[in-house]
Amino acid sequence: MNKTDYTTVRLDQGEMHIYDFGGVKLHAYQTGDPLADEVFLLEKEGRFVVVESPCFTDSVAALGRYLAGREVAGVLVAYHGAGGTFLPDAPKYANANAAQYARQGGGKALIDQFAAAFGSAFDPTVHPITHTLSEGEAAIGGIRFIVHQTAEAFDLEIPEIDAVYTHMLGHDCHSIVAGPGHADAIIAQLRGYIRNGCGLILTSHYTPEDLKDAQAKIRYLEQLKAIAASCADGASFKAAVQARYPAYSGENYLDMTAGYFFG
Repeated sequence: MNKTDYTTVRLDQGEMHIYDFGGVKLHAYQTGDPLADEVFLLEKEGRFVVVESPCFTDSVAALGRYLAGREVAGVLVAYHGAGGTFLPDAPKYANANAAQYARQGGGKALIDQFAAAFGSAFDPTVHPITHTLSEGEAAIGGIRFIVHQTAEAFDLEIPEIDAVYTHMLGHDCHSIVAGPGHADAIIAQLRGYIRNGCGLILTSHYTPEDLKDAQAKIRYLEQLKAIAASCADGASFKAAVQARYPAYSGENYLDMTAGYFFG
């Protein structure tokens, strides 16, 4: 599937890109919110499965209207545990890691931070998890998923559309990198995608990407490590990264990366 082969539907907030795989359609929702969140809907035989949740009140309302009158088999809540007012009656799926991340771990710290920064525009309500996922296969709404536990939550394989889902990629934007070890782990993960030849890489902060984008991100991460090794503090690191990648978006994520690399 070509990552640009979609039709567009404009919503009151953001827009939807719809990819047709035949038996399954992928609705990729660009929320247009301050964090550039992306939410994915998988449609099969009239039923929907949602991957991640919108976290800002305008996008919660807009996506709720888009799904009004449609059957939602479940919402998979991995890295974005906020936005709990979205589809309150739908089954909510997560593994134990993701539930802990949102309620007590690093996810809660981010939710608190975003609530303070954005006020009433952000929905800090945490989704109540009604179904616990385990490592391995799960079938939801007639769609087969393969769940992979991560340090914070979980990633997914979606074989029916030859896609994977993970938290961040973004071939031309900054993302949160929690030090050189984390960079190496992301590189290993992306090389695994390349070896397996997956068609699309879905992330909750970018439009669907492909293996060329994975290669670009690997080069970026290698440069990030090299720049960090040559810098004495976070300020000089950030300046050097911005000089090397002047057109990249996501400066707030670069700030967080600098904090991880230099404390």
